Amino acid sequence: MGGRPNPSVVEEKKKYMTGILERFVVSHPTGNTFVRALLHQLNDQKQLEKFLTTIGAGKGANYFISAFVGKKRQYAIPDKLISRQWVTEVARLLSKGNQAKKSRKADHSYQALDYKVSNELSTINSQILHAYEDGCFYSFVQAKELGIQCSYELPIAHWGTVRRLLAEEAERYPEWEPTLESTREPEEKLFRKEEELRLADRITCPSQFVLDSIPLKIRQKTACQISQFGSPRYEPLNFERSTQNNTLKVLFVGSMSQRKGLADLFEAMKLLSGEPVSLSILGQPSMPMEFYRKQLAEFAYFPPCPNLKVREIMKEHDALVLPSIVEGRALVQQEALSCGLPIIVTPNAGGEDLVDEGITGHLIPIRSPEKIATAIRTLIAKGRKIDEIRQLCQTKAKQYSWASYAQRIIDFNLSNSERILEIT
Repeated sequence: MGGRPNPSVVEEKKKYMTGILERFVVSHPTGNTFVRALLHQLNDQKQLEKFLTTIGAGKGANYFISAFVGKKRQYAIPDKLISRQWVTEVARLLSKGNQAKKSRKADHSYQALDYKVSNELSTINSQILHAYEDGCFYSFVQAKELGIQCSYELPIAHWGTVRRLLAEEAERYPEWEPTLESTREPEEKLFRKEEELRLADRITCPSQFVLDSIPLKIRQKTACQISQFGSPRYEPLNFERSTQNNTLKVLFVGSMSQRKGLADLFEAMKLLSGEPVSLSILGQPSMPMEFYRKQLAEFAYFPPCPNLKVREIMKEHDALVLPSIVEGRALVQQEALSCGLPIIVTPNAGGEDLVDEGITGHLIPIRSPEKIATAIRTLIAKGRKIDEIRQLCQTKAKQYSWASYAQRIIDFNLSNSERILEIT
């Protein structure tokens, strides 16, 4: 009865312990940049069992599916690994109406995919389900029944922190309250978000700000980690200063709301009146443009545009200013650094680690127009020396790769010793 264990059994256990046999299911309705990074890494390592989404096509998809989904919903994984839930997402994309109606359609699309995942999990050979905020309540309930590990990614601050901070902003700037859509989420939606966190076995966040926003009772019982997003890889830049007449050109990129701190930036620009600085805004208005011109008359406006055009606009400016009240980890910070722009940001923008103070930018507290103005004045004072830090900004951005981001999530989920011990 004693003797040595069967070598083949030992080998299988070793494979399991090293994660070779671990297979992931990934679920996300729209497949954004960080979802794509994880899918690519898992597929390269042959650990992706299935990707469930709404509209999408992979390699080898038939012509009609590829043509229908368009380039934005193409994925660099075999199409046979993609399971689609078309109907509600198509209805959302074709819908018309105000923002509230569109939000309800989006919620319906998320829930429909969640139901689909929960129904298909029992037919998929997988040990880990990786899903995202507001889209996996029913999936996680079913995963628990099947003994599948629930890996949860929270890309923005916990809803309680979001609601509290934005409610305070509504009091600070009542006229900006209509731009704060997150203060009006239905209670049912918030309940699902809270249950998703409670059901999660692993929680990944993109920044310290997001991690700190998770209720302490959740952090005390659930393993959490930070995995920072990757940066774009832009070509070497021409580091000639683009300003004319020694005017510092600062740029704001994002939705034109007080969640992004735009009212504070406007107040800072008023403090800088008469100084050699100009402001440009690139983003989607939340109110008629007349509203913004009433707050600050002089700024250049660029409507939302493709990433290539965003990069061209960035390269014509000297700094990015993003005084956000609440974010997850605004990708625009790394995009700006990749274009050689120093950044002036708050910790709540989720990129505190990106700022080498006075070199790659300045970290400022939220709700501080005076601090924004001071940071801008510091850049003005540097004059042409600002060219010297552009290369350092791009070097900083290159420290963050999408492969590293994805691998941290994979390794984090494979380190579940309690589950391995239970099975072996």
